[in-house]
Amino acid sequence: MAEENIEMDEFDGNEDDLYEHYRFVAGAGQVPLRVDKFLMNFVENATRNKIQQAAKEGSVYVNDVPVKSNHKVKPHDIVRVLFSHPPYENLLTPENIPLDIVYEDDVLLVVNKPAGMVVHPGHGNYSGTLINALIYHFDNLPKNSNERPGLVHRIDKDTSGLLVIAKTEEAMTHLAKQFFDKTSEREYIALVWGNVEEDQGTIEGNIGRHPKNRLQNTVYEGDDAYKGKPAVTHYNVIERLGYVTLVSCKLETGRTHQIRVHMKHIGHTLFNDERYGGERILKGTTFTKYKQFVDNCFKILPRQALHAKTLGFVHPVTNDKMFFEAPLPEDITLCVERWRNYARNQVEE
Repeated sequence: MAEENIEMDEFDGNEDDLYEHYRFVAGAGQVPLRVDKFLMNFVENATRNKIQQAAKEGSVYVNDVPVKSNHKVKPHDIVRVLFSHPPYENLLTPENIPLDIVYEDDVLLVVNKPAGMVVHPGHGNYSGTLINALIYHFDNLPKNSNERPGLVHRIDKDTSGLLVIAKTEEAMTHLAKQFFDKTSEREYIALVWGNVEEDQGTIEGNIGRHPKNRLQNTVYEGDDAYKGKPAVTHYNVIERLGYVTLVSCKLETGRTHQIRVHMKHIGHTLFNDERYGGERILKGTTFTKYKQFVDNCFKILPRQALHAKTLGFVHPVTNDKMFFEAPLPEDITLCVERWRNYARNQVEE
């Protein structure tokens, strides 16, 4: 299936008392494909049965016309899903969830998000998110282009680390422009499978949705590059630990799953990254003792080994350069220490 320039928005739009939940524009290279299969590729966690039921109820539109589930999507078609209720993620409920606030002033705050916390509500996660916490603690947060209060950028649920939140419209505009212009500074620490041989390097590869696994993104190169968006990741080796390597990654762009996709692309999947296959033993011996050691590491660090360690930007009012750092959380620290000891013992033996 050929896809290109797929645009996706999730927002609340009123049209004849219906609310738009999803909108997709098929790319110029789109081959004819049933609309239920088309939507399966782009609506996370949706089942074909649910999509077919929605079509049966007249909720699936192609070019503003309700269609059945067997309707074929063609290049440039606009596919929308409309319901009589607003998207659940737009029905935000304030929740008294504690926040680890690293810095705060009148126009912004910097928070250190724990692993396991979803940044904004979405399909299957309607409560317990960072935004639910933010709207409890702060009134009248400005909304970004996706109607999400305060959010300038985001990190994955199981990634820990720093996020800047805007408290005023002016701060939102100013900070969002810095991220768009790639002038913000972001450094991540990752533990990856394998020995990264080069001390430093740059990964360039357009990132787009995986053609077979809709929950993953992948790198598109050569004639297929048009299927993804440009992405650049710079990495430096911090420490080699035998079958894994601790690296620092700096983002020049901010694509979804960028570090996870780029590191896998060069053969170094993030440790315990279940979505991208890092929860399996990818490097090492076949000894039972080694398998038990790795399983113990997975238990210590039950998520992908990725932490947003540093964040730098220009203050939207004072124009001062702001720089923040969040130490590695305990789960990554303990896991790295285990690998350090294992590597040391291997050398001694």
